[in-house]
Amino acid sequence: MKSLTRRIAAIAWPAFLVAGVLEIAVFAFVDPSSLQTVSGAALEMSATAVYSIAFFMFWLATASACALTLLLQRAADDVNSRVWRDG
Repeated sequence: MKSLTRRIAAIAWPAFLVAGVLEIAVFAFVDPSSLQTVSGAALEMSATAVYSIAFFMFWLATASACALTLLLQRAADDVNSRVWRDG
């Protein structure tokens, strides 16, 4: 596996697993049909749409955290000399 592909997998896979766990934890206590907008109006989306949007939001948030962790693990000389280039 190439270096860039390995880095992407190191970000996406743990983020996917954590997003799944967060999805289970949140929706064990929250009913999607009872969600409201900020103005108090009922959220007119199907439960599947709410679950899907929430999952991808959880995945994006945890992928951002994983990417930041991966970036912070790199040596300063490595980051300054070549940014995200295979090597």
